Amino acid sequence: MSQEQGLKRELGARQMAMVAVGGSIGTGLLLGSGAAIQVAGPAVIVTYIVSALISFVVAMALGEMSAVHPAAGSFGVYAELYLNDWAGFVARYGYWFSVVIAIGSEVVAAGTYMGVWFPGVSILWWMILFAVFLLAINLFSVGHYGSFEYWFALIKVVTIFVFILTGAALLFGGRVHPQYVSNGGFAPNGWPASLMAVSFGLYSFLGIEMVAISSGEARSAREVARATWMSFAILTFVYVGAMAVLLGVMPWQRAGVSESPFVTVFSVAGIPAAGFIMNLVVLSAALSGANASLYVTSRMLFSLARSGYAPARMAGLNQHGVPMAALFVSMLGIVAAIILRLRAPERAYLYIINVALVGGMIAWLVSLLAHVRFRRSVSAQQLRDLGMRSPVGSFGSILGFAAIIAAIAGTWWVQQSSVAARSAGIYLVVLSAAYWAVKRKNSSVREPEVSNAPDL
Repeated sequence: MSQEQGLKRELGARQMAMVAVGGSIGTGLLLGSGAAIQVAGPAVIVTYIVSALISFVVAMALGEMSAVHPAAGSFGVYAELYLNDWAGFVARYGYWFSVVIAIGSEVVAAGTYMGVWFPGVSILWWMILFAVFLLAINLFSVGHYGSFEYWFALIKVVTIFVFILTGAALLFGGRVHPQYVSNGGFAPNGWPASLMAVSFGLYSFLGIEMVAISSGEARSAREVARATWMSFAILTFVYVGAMAVLLGVMPWQRAGVSESPFVTVFSVAGIPAAGFIMNLVVLSAALSGANASLYVTSRMLFSLARSGYAPARMAGLNQHGVPMAALFVSMLGIVAAIILRLRAPERAYLYIINVALVGGMIAWLVSLLAHVRFRRSVSAQQLRDLGMRSPVGSFGSILGFAAIIAAIAGTWWVQQSSVAARSAGIYLVVLSAAYWAVKRKNSSVREPEVSNAPDL
């Protein structure tokens, strides 16, 4: 906490929860769900239930640690405290790169949604316009930013809730024929396919760790605990409920990544006006996701700089407590997305989310290992006093660790997500090399100071 002095502690539980919800409910559900459905068919409902269980373990582990150690560096700080410096470096930089890339995926998705209304306008113009919009929002003080993101994210939460009720009414009212067992049955590609698609489910939940990151600007540890439970409950209801409705109303073969399945559902149901409204909502959802992601990446880079792992300029704060330099650098993901869109327009989205997934999962894995060690150092009474205690404990973290490894390994055999498995090793090698390079540079800077010290 002393390393992060200057940040304003102005976020309440609802704001923190909505930052996490806003960061999660973006392209992962609204566009990426199409790729998951292609892999598993209606059995993707099982995929999201499994993903929710894994995410629950991660959320509880991070909730415990962030209640005790509120910090913008979150899992990177916890890794340094309970594992080693290498783990802290890899977790933070891996996550930063992951979410920076995810910002690009959200902006690509937003441009895709605009194509529904303005097919003659290049997606690149929309991406540039949205980049300027996101930058302006993140220049606010954290209290104002939190309020804006709260209402921004609440729009999509309420709308998806209404969507779930509408879809359920269509199913139970006989307006549409349930599609669960049509077109090849509930598991047309086999039951193992539902597990092979878990990587897409985990990408959808990627963002639940944002509560821990925003804890560095939380009002109190109690707010962190409340935000952890709130964000998980909302996300689980939204993901599992939305998948159940989607696959009941829409033939699974119609799912893709060129149009949100939510828009497709209303077209199938013969409600074009609702489809127009839903496209507006998924547009705001993508921008809300990018907005939350830009916030956490700027804080993560700020934390790295305060720990000596990034240029000192990234550690600077303006009068509102906003790390301006870190914010500008964190917008590089949008530039990368524009370049990728130009070079591989048809596959841009899938490339982005798979590369982003690996960095996010590295952070989750390190967090779970740190939680196992953390549990050995704190008492049950301390956790009860903070109002945050994981019901699955360190044993759950061990199981969650194994499940995430299996999910990433399983992407090797899935065409839509094989990039994740192939890039995992590259991630670790590059990040490890960067760690040793930075460590050597920091050591060489300190050596003259030691050698010139006066004799005692």
